[in-house]
Amino acid sequence: MRKAERLNEIVHHLRRMHQAVTADTLAALFEVSPRTIYRDIQDLMDSGIPITGEAGVGYVIDKHYHLPPIMFDADEIEAIALGIGMVSNWTDAAFARKAKSAYEKIQATLTAPMIHELTQISTFSAPSRYKIPWKVNFTEVRECIRRKQFVTFSYLDLSDQVTERTIRPLALISFSPIWLLAGWCEMRQNFRNFRLDRISDFSVSPQRFRDEKGKALSDYLKEQDECV
Repeated sequence: MRKAERLNEIVHHLRRMHQAVTADTLAALFEVSPRTIYRDIQDLMDSGIPITGEAGVGYVIDKHYHLPPIMFDADEIEAIALGIGMVSNWTDAAFARKAKSAYEKIQATLTAPMIHELTQISTFSAPSRYKIPWKVNFTEVRECIRRKQFVTFSYLDLSDQVTERTIRPLALISFSPIWLLAGWCEMRQNFRNFRLDRISDFSVSPQRFRDEKGKALSDYLKEQDECV
């Protein structure tokens, strides 16, 4: 990674963090020596980036600081375009519109050479006849996850048995052509994955939940990692 790219990534990383980040942590992340990180941080501070901290303690950045418009290379533009296409083909119309809107905003920041690169893209996501339809409102499910609202539904399992479930929805996961709703199941008192195409009578509760130890998305992801 070139120094200019690394400096940009250091700023991005510090903006994502909610606590001080040590030089050793940054050095391991970017595969350079702590001494290189010390120099990078000093270069950023000298250029006016509002970073505070010191060696051995850690560094933080003023969260009100905004980076100048982001520049993409050809591969990054192609990856974004492919992702937009996949969202358009594998979610719903409302989310596809959001993806298209985001892409238009990105295009508005591109230089003329980068706009030209868009015409050279050679990876695409095409609509598939293997897409498995679902009855639930995809956007509504996403909003319930964001708002942390309990949801209730009927679920047809692989043995063709129907059960009524109340869950804490945590994430939507694509295993094309299948979408899974991951959540904490109140009946099973454990994490469960539910196929969207097997859910019916989906109902949103006005009751909201708070993340609890052992029941949050981070716990679910940790459990999935341990199963791999």
